[in-house]
Amino acid sequence: MKRRKMMATMGAISLGLASSPLSKAEVVKKPYKITEKTIETDILIVGGGTAGVVAAIQAGRAGAKTTLVESGSQLGGTTTTGGVSFPGIFHAWGKQVIGGIGWELVMEAVNLNDDILPNFSIIPNNTTIRHWRHQVTVNPALYAMIAEEKCVEAGVDIHYYETPTSIEFKDGKWFVKTVGKGLSNEIICDQIIDCTGNATAASIAGFKLLREEDTQPGSFVFRIGGYDLEKLDLSKIPKEYHSRLKQNMLINSDVKVESSVNNFPPTSPYNYVYVHGADSSTSELHTKANLEGRASLLQLIRKLRTFPGCEKIKLLDARPETAIRETYRIDGLYKITHNDYVTGKVFEDSLSYSFYPIDLHRNGKSIYQEFLKEDVVATIPLRALIPKNSQNFLVAGRCLSSDRLANSALRVQASCMGMAQAAAVAAVLAIKHKVTPANVPLPELKNMLKEHGGIVPNA
Repeated sequence: MKRRKMMATMGAISLGLASSPLSKAEVVKKPYKITEKTIETDILIVGGGTAGVVAAIQAGRAGAKTTLVESGSQLGGTTTTGGVSFPGIFHAWGKQVIGGIGWELVMEAVNLNDDILPNFSIIPNNTTIRHWRHQVTVNPALYAMIAEEKCVEAGVDIHYYETPTSIEFKDGKWFVKTVGKGLSNEIICDQIIDCTGNATAASIAGFKLLREEDTQPGSFVFRIGGYDLEKLDLSKIPKEYHSRLKQNMLINSDVKVESSVNNFPPTSPYNYVYVHGADSSTSELHTKANLEGRASLLQLIRKLRTFPGCEKIKLLDARPETAIRETYRIDGLYKITHNDYVTGKVFEDSLSYSFYPIDLHRNGKSIYQEFLKEDVVATIPLRALIPKNSQNFLVAGRCLSSDRLANSALRVQASCMGMAQAAAVAAVLAIKHKVTPANVPLPELKNMLKEHGGIVPNA
């Protein structure tokens, strides 16, 4: 009896009940109060996705007081929350064309997860060896944490769950009002870099945007398991579902062989359902895209489990939101054209490379692709990151100024990382020289980029 009494007492203590009787609940007169603050900073980054992370780290490392506003709960965007956890492409024709902070983040995630890099010395010929075999897979959760750590180390002030509602330029400064959970801030800054992917900040600031009536579908990314492909009788399963089950891009028994071209991605199954008309430019539209993505996936899982041998299929993972390919772009000082891209045109103000085929997903039924000819690598000029009629404002990421076909290639993650680092350096030097980014000294800009590991095209 003594032991039973002692155990009961220990249980009560572990629940915090033995020390004192329950007190009466206090009545709080104002349970929810909006906190209002004024924040002064040098550079405001709007959007903490693929581009925003790199821009923020670069600005912070260059000594600028940097504030990063992100509407979601973590950094990384398409790479993490969207689940496209194979940022690329960093290499072209046997050499590295994009480096710097983006590559640093990727390599740290790879090393910390003991992942395997592709054999970059084997040059894709786009027939037997495709461009996507040079993608680098990262653990998305790990990547998000590393990105956050590096932002904090660079002195970046991160604001999650926050979004701008008004952006006004007056007396040489930007005045940005933001709202979030329990807060309403006014951020006063010298420079803005819009990394939202949707040109959200540019739109609020009043700059002209570009967009076609038709847009590419989004992708809701997931992983499935619980079946043995080799034991399935595919003749008893409708052909339209074979690719879902084969995961043929992912299976590579030679992945650890030194001479192999690492298949993509090497560490886990990957698949997605298309979400037609997916749009993340407003909360309402992004909600719609997420609802449709999850509903389509649920329908697919239920259907797959009706096939012989697939009765135990399991959903291993689904990403938090639909990954978006295309919404708005700025109308910039220069618009990168399809011809510029496929011919690898180099401009005097080219600051970073982009290597990916023209890749236009059409209604989920087909993909229009144009592969770059041997030794051709596209470049991104500073002017394509600056909206017309703007002062002290840049963008980075898929909302840069470009036509639709060029944008279908420029939107990929490594390209966004390279241009984001360039945009941040331009913003830092604009503050230093008290000029707008279009007027920063190009030689100094290129040298500073190289000092921070960037790979700069030669005009």
